[in-house]
Amino acid sequence: MPVQSLRDAPARAPQARSPRGDRALLVLGAALALTAPATFALYQALCADSLGPLDVLILLVFAPLFAWTAFSFVSALAGLLASPSRSDTLGIDLHAPAPDLASRTAILAPIYNEAPAPVFARVEAMLASIGAAGALSHFDVFILSDSTDTDIQRGEWRQFQGLKRRLGWRTRVFYRHRPLNTDRKAGNIASWVRRFGAAYDFMVTLDADSLMEGDTLVRLAGAMEGRPGVGLIQTTPLVINRHSLFARVEQFASRLYGPMLARGISWWSRDQANYWGHNAIIRVRAFAEQAGLPHLPGRRPFGGHILSHDFVEAALLRRAGWGVCMAPSLGGSYEESPPSLADLIARDRRWCQGNLQHLRVLSARGLTWISRLHLLRGILSYLTAPLWLALLVMSALLSMKPEWGQSDGGMLGLAPGGDPHPALSVAGIFAVSIAFLLAPKFMAFFAMTSSRDERRLYGGAGRAFASLLTEIALSALVAPVLMLNQIWGLISILCGGDSGWTAQHREEGAITFETAANAHLGDTAVGVGLAVATWGASNHTFLLMSLVIAGLVGCIPFAVLTASCELGALARRAGLLVIPEESAPPPLLQRFTALRDRLEREAEVRVVGAWPSGDWRPQPALSSKVAA
Repeated sequence: MPVQSLRDAPARAPQARSPRGDRALLVLGAALALTAPATFALYQALCADSLGPLDVLILLVFAPLFAWTAFSFVSALAGLLASPSRSDTLGIDLHAPAPDLASRTAILAPIYNEAPAPVFARVEAMLASIGAAGALSHFDVFILSDSTDTDIQRGEWRQFQGLKRRLGWRTRVFYRHRPLNTDRKAGNIASWVRRFGAAYDFMVTLDADSLMEGDTLVRLAGAMEGRPGVGLIQTTPLVINRHSLFARVEQFASRLYGPMLARGISWWSRDQANYWGHNAIIRVRAFAEQAGLPHLPGRRPFGGHILSHDFVEAALLRRAGWGVCMAPSLGGSYEESPPSLADLIARDRRWCQGNLQHLRVLSARGLTWISRLHLLRGILSYLTAPLWLALLVMSALLSMKPEWGQSDGGMLGLAPGGDPHPALSVAGIFAVSIAFLLAPKFMAFFAMTSSRDERRLYGGAGRAFASLLTEIALSALVAPVLMLNQIWGLISILCGGDSGWTAQHREEGAITFETAANAHLGDTAVGVGLAVATWGASNHTFLLMSLVIAGLVGCIPFAVLTASCELGALARRAGLLVIPEESAPPPLLQRFTALRDRLEREAEVRVVGAWPSGDWRPQPALSSKVAA
């Protein structure tokens, strides 16, 4: 697995096809076609009195933000209109029997200081599902531990021994602990490839919270066998098993909007799609030859090993001619989400640093322009935060123009003669921007209601619509907090701050008011400052900023309330935020839940004296390679 150069492009794979970007150009063209008239309308509104420096700045910020929003809208529209067969470049037939496999696939579960019982419950549930699909002889599982906590290492080893006893010692499940955590998860996978990759045709990469159906894994391996030019297939993981109100909102949004958005991306990217780092199958030889990640020059946070490695690995595979595809019609792929607002912000901070590192990858030789587009979209997802804040502030300043805000029309924005003031026209144009942000949510809802079975599994059209409005309202309150924390993260990164590497917090439970205050006191202070400044300026300005102010001022009690599993359970009993996997849980999820609960109970009652005498760790020769 040689380290790749970003300066020199490699030779293309013999079976590579020429990249096609016609659909991506169509989506880009449509986004620009929507942006041009909106920007011109804003220009005309701003020119109503005279075009000042503030007006010019608003135009310069508005145009790229509207283009960003329009692109997302057009991509979602493509997902709504494209049939599953047209959006899925692989042609996987879900109604046909699962294929007979001739290949060997390794399922890789990298873990880092995770609670051991849920991890091994997922592995056991997946193995049972693969066995039910009749393909157990074609899959091996590797638990690749990078854990540094001694107690967790001990728990992993005991859980592994228990798993082998339950499944039989001949079951091909392997545990490896890596003493040195070089290059984090990407280094963990690369270490496995160098040691064991040649024994396998494909590998399925997971996160610690990933769960995949056996039938899905078999169909993915069959798709790879039938398409020798494809290097990677990404599934669409849906969020499950969440109970806090905050996480249930994320879960509902993922389930309702995710498949449509994935179909849209798959439709325009074709075989130049992206990789999200987990719940994907990869051709091992292609990955070994082309995806060895270099270290970026300079010090962290911009230099060193690449944090958001998945985007770059997909771009390197595509650079060499390997197809990178999505399978949006293939279900049975799951993950979990952060349980609280603070946990989401902590994860977002790591992603922000990783995506900003891609600024140094954009200019790599040989990348296709669509691969660069994926990288750019990841970068802009964080750079847009200060632009949105700047637009809000400048819009507030604009509304405070004396000649616009102090007319006889008052807050209605009417001139003495009854004509709309320019400020009202500007507000209307911004309202169109918000409509473009919300439209994909309603498109996904109406697509869901077209199926009677789907409506029933969401609790009926009425409850599903109430859930949709609940998700929109709560997400609107979260958005200002996320925007502000992304700006804090950008400032921290630009000042040399590194996110480090800490285990993700996955356990749900109530948080105290003191904990939330420590996490969000700065956000609240900014909200109070905005409220005082805008209220003192004008009622019109205060109303314009009211949603932002409400989200920031109320973020501490909001964080406490939404972290509550009791409120999440109350919402479920009321039929809100229900997803199909709760209404009709598939056997895989039922098995995982039962195993997790049992293994956690057993771990709680185990006492220290029950450990065998001597060193509990696997021997060094096995620890650095594989314990089987």
